[in-house]
Amino acid sequence: MREIIFDTETTGLDPKTGDRMVEIGCVEMIDRIETGRVYHAYYNPERDMPAGAEAVHGLSAAFLSGKPLFADTAGELLEFIEDSPLVAHNAGFDFGFLNAELQRCGRPIVAMDRMIDTVALARKRHPGAKLSLDALCTRYGIDRSHRVKHGALLDAELLAQVYIELKGGRQIGLELVGDPAATAATGSAAPLAHSAPGRIRREPRPHQPTAAELARHAEFVAGIENAIWSR
Repeated sequence: MREIIFDTETTGLDPKTGDRMVEIGCVEMIDRIETGRVYHAYYNPERDMPAGAEAVHGLSAAFLSGKPLFADTAGELLEFIEDSPLVAHNAGFDFGFLNAELQRCGRPIVAMDRMIDTVALARKRHPGAKLSLDALCTRYGIDRSHRVKHGALLDAELLAQVYIELKGGRQIGLELVGDPAATAATGSAAPLAHSAPGRIRREPRPHQPTAAELARHAEFVAGIENAIWSR
């Protein structure tokens, strides 16, 4: 299954009040394995950059002024994400900005049923714990020492590792199942001992001692001098 893990950087918190998306980073994952394909772009927001936002991601209005408008490269982004599910941390925020930019340039918006929110996954798996990307990286031992400021592609790459852990780790898909043929024949799963091809089934060993074994044990115990159980 193909999934896209993505993150955005913006001029603020609400696209409805004029805030714009200024960066997007996407990581392609197939069957929960990163393929190495990524998409990364900066955008000219056609507005100023508030100091608070710049402090978070370090993207100044001067730096972004020479970047393309979102409308100029929207086709490249849509070609990359295709119709794959989109994974983001606090995904409603990123979806809100992505769809606002798509609407602004007359493109169809991304359906919300494609959204996978890692905050919701983390809340279900770790109720009551801190759910920030930094906190989850710490929980799962993911190195984020190079994350000085927020960056869309860097955060998407970190989130891809977090997402794998939230979905069960690198052994996702390793399932202990019975013999499919036996299941089909009996309607229930076969014992795991029968599922490995070529395995020889041995009858369980008896654990009740024989009369001869009991006699030898009694003889051995009788030969112990000053036994505590005889006091």
